[in-house]
Amino acid sequence: MSEKILQLNLNFSISRAELEAAWLEAAQPIADVPGLRWKVWLMNEAENEAGGIYLFESEAAAQSYLAGPIVAALKFSPAVSNINAKWFDVLESHSAVTRGPVKSALDIAK
Repeated sequence: MSEKILQLNLNFSISRAELEAAWLEAAQPIADVPGLRWKVWLMNEAENEAGGIYLFESEAAAQSYLAGPIVAALKFSPAVSNINAKWFDVLESHSAVTRGPVKSALDIAK
C-alpha cells in the first residue's frame, strides 16, 4: 500500500479571521477521516488563497476523502472558489533523508 499526498488549494472571499474560525471547527472532523495520517493547513492571505497538504495511507483513503462530505461542503460554500486538487506519490527514501514526516509501508507493518 502506497501513501498518497493530496494538495488542495482554493480561493476565499471572506476575511482570514472568518475563514480561520470556520476551519477550526472543521479541523477535528478532518482529523477523524479514515486513512488520514496528517494535514498541514496553508494560508496565503495576500492572494486570498488557502488549502492544505494531506498525507493519506492509501489512494483509496485519499479518493474517499475527496469524494466525501467535507470536500462537498467546500464546493457549495459561497466563500470558496477555484478548488484545485493534485495527487502525488510519496518518494519515501528521499523523504526519509530530508526528515519528511512519512512512514514507509515496512514501518507501518511493525
